[in-house]
Amino acid sequence: MKANAILFSLCIGWVILLPSCADTTTVRPLLGDWIVNSALDGVARSAAVTFTIGNRAYVGTGLDNKNQSLRDMWRYSPEQNTWTQVANFAGEARSEAVAFAVNTKGYIGLGLANNGVLLRDFYEYDPNLNAWKRVTDFGGSARCSATGFSTGAKGFVSLGFDGQEQRDLWAYEPSADTWIRKADFGGSARVGAIAFIISNLAYIGTGSTQTVNQNDFWVYDPVKDVWTQRRDVPDTAFPRAYGVGFVINRIGYLATGSSGSSIWAYNPGDDSWTAKAVFEGASRKKAVGFAIGSKGYVTTGESGSARFDDLWAFDSTY
Repeated sequence: MKANAILFSLCIGWVILLPSCADTTTVRPLLGDWIVNSALDGVARSAAVTFTIGNRAYVGTGLDNKNQSLRDMWRYSPEQNTWTQVANFAGEARSEAVAFAVNTKGYIGLGLANNGVLLRDFYEYDPNLNAWKRVTDFGGSARCSATGFSTGAKGFVSLGFDGQEQRDLWAYEPSADTWIRKADFGGSARVGAIAFIISNLAYIGTGSTQTVNQNDFWVYDPVKDVWTQRRDVPDTAFPRAYGVGFVINRIGYLATGSSGSSIWAYNPGDDSWTAKAVFEGASRKKAVGFAIGSKGYVTTGESGSARFDDLWAFDSTY
């Protein structure tokens, strides 16, 4: 009888203790991790452009540390972690241009020439031929510091500076080689905004309006040609311009820019932002960002007179 009482007491003790143990269990949020990869083989630069075709990224143009515009182009292969030089950009050397990819072709246009002239020409790159050809000039005004993206079978260009800041949106149809005016960006005219695509919708935000950095955020539906405001980027104390954006597993990431190294992840499902591991490279603006597979990448950029060629990969699974 006494043995049974002791056994019963032990069982009760375990029942009481188990919830207490469960209460101390915590799940560490996944903040992500930054890993340095092979540096760009070309010269360090800022205000470059990038586009991705398949599982390769292309980076080129920009401004070197002597403030000379560039036209060299480089292909990054993440499997080998190597850079390969490809055919030089066919247009005039430039910085603060815009780029996007549609299907298996890349496109670069606009920007600022060495002599300070604003440009509106556009070129198409065929990776199979490793060759460029000129296409129809941009439908809007010559400009720099615009934002480009692609969704569906079209490329899009919006915002930028043509002597004053702009908010117009243009769609390029490669099959017809034509530009079509679309609904103006929903926010204020600006330069240095970021963009990324999730489920065929374009998300655009941040940037600078008349030297004041912005933290508003918008989604564009290309089928309805409609802009809708979403939740502001939480960096209210440090809004940024000239950052980068990329997407991993339908989550958008905002990195670098003119106000520090904080990283934010955007979930379109509940319109929420979550802070992630800070960028581990030098603080910078006018870098480029892209995603291949399950990783996002940041390379090039500037801080004061310094130009960068390092490449950092962001792994969201840590």
